[in-house]
Amino acid sequence: MKSIARNICRYARVKFCSSYFSKGSSGRENYYRRWGNVSVDDDVIVIFAEEAINKGYQVLSFDLPEHGDRKREDAACKVQTCVSDLTAIAGYAQSISSNISVFACSIGSYFSLVAYRDMPLEQCLFLSPILNMERIIKNMMIWFNVSEDRLKAEKEIETPIGQTLYWDYYCYVKSHPIDTWNKPTAILYGSDDNLSEINVVSEFVKKYNCELQVLEHGEHYFHTDEQLRYYRHWLRQYLRNLE
Repeated sequence: MKSIARNICRYARVKFCSSYFSKGSSGRENYYRRWGNVSVDDDVIVIFAEEAINKGYQVLSFDLPEHGDRKREDAACKVQTCVSDLTAIAGYAQSISSNISVFACSIGSYFSLVAYRDMPLEQCLFLSPILNMERIIKNMMIWFNVSEDRLKAEKEIETPIGQTLYWDYYCYVKSHPIDTWNKPTAILYGSDDNLSEINVVSEFVKKYNCELQVLEHGEHYFHTDEQLRYYRHWLRQYLRNLE
């Protein structure tokens, strides 16, 4: 399955790692996968590909800038760049299928919310989603004593945790609020997630009528045997059977 996940697809001017499965003439649905802070070698992605293929899907997956096979590219992992990438790959997906769904994790969920707010989707599955990026950025600014005026003046500021704060990123997030999401959506969240706050997730679930499962003692990045088993069971529960 990893060999599938490491196929390389080039679309427009963007390079993505891809493996894909589609509802074309075969009548199967295209499961359009967006990923956040890990590479295509991650166990979570391999498990997703296995379960989606077993359900009859075709899968198209790819890396964000600064992730996986795109780590050596000059492009920064900014929301503007990532939304552009997602739009490009969505155009390709729409050229091969009229039935598209989305799987996304962590920050990839936020990028998907911005990029696909007006795109018809059959289903969305979010793992450990970031749903309020403005709150995440403001939290980081508080942690590292960075004022809005300072960020505006310096444009970009490195933090001790290896993440860079960008003024243009912050402005984009503030000007593109998540104020609509009308897709059938299921979320898997870990109770010990130290990045995505439960009250933010719960508010989103209530506002947009999503389904939520919480794994007790689950973390932001699912990686233990127990977490991965639960995640696989969740996929089997929510991935629609197309066979």
